[in-house]
Amino acid sequence: MKRLIVHTDGGARGNPGPAGIGVYITDESGQVVMEHSRYIGETTNNQAEYTAVIDALEHCKTLGADEAEFFLDSELVVRQLNHQYKVRDAGLAPLFLRVWNLSTGFKAVRFTHVRREANKQADRLVNEAVDRHLKDG
Repeated sequence: MKRLIVHTDGGARGNPGPAGIGVYITDESGQVVMEHSRYIGETTNNQAEYTAVIDALEHCKTLGADEAEFFLDSELVVRQLNHQYKVRDAGLAPLFLRVWNLSTGFKAVRFTHVRREANKQADRLVNEAVDRHLKDG
């Protein structure tokens, strides 16, 4: 059984605005397995957060994980993914469904809210993606 620890973040400058995602994956011992960042265009913070989770789930599957423990600093997205809040935003509903469908390919996927300070690596990756795009234009 392979369990991965996943920190994700998404952010838009302007909300909506230029947005990026960051995915930071380690194994259970803390060894970095993957760092991933990319610019995703003009979108909202919440859409970026969901997109980061989707990318991370796809990477976890490619890496052969059957369990994934997610840590996000978006309380809204975590509560929606844990079915504590309904997804009322029409722009988030298809992203929520995509996460749900990808999650069924794992034995277990857990989503935990953490403070921003506990998500520094993923946040760094988001900023790198947006900065790269703005610099390269």
